[in-house]
Amino acid sequence: MDLLTLLGFALGLAALLGGNFLEGGSLQSLLNGPAALIVLGGTIGAAVLQTPRQNLSRALSLGKRILVPSYPAFDKGIKRVVSWAILARKEGLLGLETVAEVEKDRFCRKALLLLIDGNDIDSIRQALEIELAAREQRDHNAAGFYEAMGGYAPTIGIIGAVIGLIHVMNNLTEPELLGPGIAVAFVATIYGVAFANLLLLPIANKLKQSVQADSLYQEMIIEGIIAIAQGENPRTIEAKLKGFLS
Repeated sequence: MDLLTLLGFALGLAALLGGNFLEGGSLQSLLNGPAALIVLGGTIGAAVLQTPRQNLSRALSLGKRILVPSYPAFDKGIKRVVSWAILARKEGLLGLETVAEVEKDRFCRKALLLLIDGNDIDSIRQALEIELAAREQRDHNAAGFYEAMGGYAPTIGIIGAVIGLIHVMNNLTEPELLGPGIAVAFVATIYGVAFANLLLLPIANKLKQSVQADSLYQEMIIEGIIAIAQGENPRTIEAKLKGFLS
């Protein structure tokens, strides 16, 4: 559980509610079912409409990182690469076959197999960089689903405000109906802007940072595999890869 995510959202919500109370407002004044339905339903609908099925599925899968972040352990990754380099020095590249067979990380397993098969350095780098770029693009597109919702929410809030004002204009002769209509108008705008800026856009940016960390980790693996292919000393490889820690 990522406490910073919860803390950030709680601080933003507390600031919003606290400001409302200081202005003499109440919690009840910010609770409006029709406004919530317009903003939430419209925002989700618009984002789903623009997103291909595979990107939507990936976005939902990536969404679990919001509360349970997944950042690669670079220090452990360096130790793994160095252990591969030591094994390759002792037993040759074929000695890495047993490591590749039990490797759970798909990218690392592919890198090891390319190395074991005796491919030249340029071919190994090209194959791995193509896979890295493709995965990074897919994940960025998935994170873009939340960014798109963040872009649509304020506009849908304005639509909610216009709907509320239409009801107000239609009920000018019935004063008792003016209050609910005006409430929908203004609360829908608040919901749209708050939903976008306190939740959706921060979520999108956090997911993009996680995706970037994954890409940097895989770049480190590529550099380590290339160094092993070039026969570099394990200590030299370790010193080189520690540059990724900063």
